[in-house]
Amino acid sequence: MNPEEMKELRELIEFLKENKIGEFELERGELKVRLKFAQEGGVQPDLATIARLLATQAPAVHTPITLPQVHAAAHAVAPAASAPPAQAAPDEDASLHVVKSPIVGTFYESPSPGTPAFVKVGDTVENGQVLCIIEAMKLMNEIESDAAGEIVKRFVESGQPVEYGQSLFAVRVR
Repeated sequence: MNPEEMKELRELIEFLKENKIGEFELERGELKVRLKFAQEGGVQPDLATIARLLATQAPAVHTPITLPQVHAAAHAVAPAASAPPAQAAPDEDASLHVVKSPIVGTFYESPSPGTPAFVKVGDTVENGQVLCIIEAMKLMNEIESDAAGEIVKRFVESGQPVEYGQSLFAVRVR
């Protein structure tokens, strides 16, 4: 890790301690970070909770970052008072695979306004095919299918904010 990345990691650790977050884990490529603090009655919030804390309390980071999920969440999530509730996982039958959001951001069904959606209910998709875009920190992230099959349901509308792990599509696996 370079000195700037070490500084960012130290700032993250201080932030977690100040907010009494007992445990935090992040894996991104070759970088793996797992922090566990000994504290009385500490709670174990999920990434969405940490993102809301970062958005409302952490200073903005304007440098290239090594921990994209944490910092992307900090800039893409509205304050906790206006954040939408997390969507519960759908009732699934054994043949449905749910594609979930890997990041916090804004869901878009098409590459630009007025163009056709990447996929719609009833379409057949291949593994690796682009399903949608999630905008985070003004970056457009293409979300690819991790299963081949038929799209049977879309859980979010275009322009809707999504949280990490939120259901996007249900695919009937072939």
